[in-house]
Amino acid sequence: MSGGLNMHPSPSSEPAGDASGPTLIGRLQSAVKDDAPSDAPALELVGVSKRFGAVVACEDVNLEVGPGEVVALAGHNGAGKSTVLKMLAGVIQPDMGELRLRGQAVHLRSVRAARAHGIETVPQELALAPKLSIPANIFLGRELLLRPSFLRLRARRQMEVEATKVLESLGVRIPRIRAAAGSLSGGQAQAVAIARAVGWGRSVVVLDEPTAALGLHETAQVEQTVLRMKEMGLAILIVSHDLDQMFRLADRIYVLYHGRVVGVESTDDATPEKIGTLIHGHQPEAAAL
Repeated sequence: MSGGLNMHPSPSSEPAGDASGPTLIGRLQSAVKDDAPSDAPALELVGVSKRFGAVVACEDVNLEVGPGEVVALAGHNGAGKSTVLKMLAGVIQPDMGELRLRGQAVHLRSVRAARAHGIETVPQELALAPKLSIPANIFLGRELLLRPSFLRLRARRQMEVEATKVLESLGVRIPRIRAAAGSLSGGQAQAVAIARAVGWGRSVVVLDEPTAALGLHETAQVEQTVLRMKEMGLAILIVSHDLDQMFRLADRIYVLYHGRVVGVESTDDATPEKIGTLIHGHQPEAAAL
């Protein structure tokens, strides 16, 4: 869980966009292309620590996620996952260590700053406005405006087109693009929240328990969406309590225990049993020679 990230954007939280500017998909493709030659990970946490009084929430955490890679963060409640997510979302700041994007140290002093750096978080509670349409939710706080922009007239048709393109790029089919978010199924609502993150997340998309409240069919749909994001070249960090899901989606799994990384395992080599052992704070027994 994210511990209740306050990720609800307000209409004035970020400057509105110009309807004549780059499209969401065009912006994303440009960002991925521009960053492709770099060998630096999309996201790095280097020696990151965070305390709350006498409580050590995270200690010397090192983590990295590359472009086109899905990395999972595992651990019991209280292991430090929520603290990592909140630091990436700009809700709290580390006491020590660095957060790096494409090899450059960044200081995420607010949610707005994290978004400005292309980090988008999909919290477990989704943060959709149920009475607003799908496009209105995808552009919430970042609405496209018709020229002259000072008239504050929203480019509703263009936002509908852009929202449709983002959803289609993820393989998501929603019969009515103008439907209110509150009328969607759980899987559809999650897809809209992910689409918003994909549309704006130039650097990293963070997913907090993306299928926790979904059934089997809807879970499979969301997992396909995550794999499509990977194909698009996005860097994805996912927090989940579902070990099987981690092995279906992730390339690597970082295990946190009492705020420290106690294991980093490739899903090609590890087993759910090994990850479960690390989650409980035990080191797996060495194989007999």
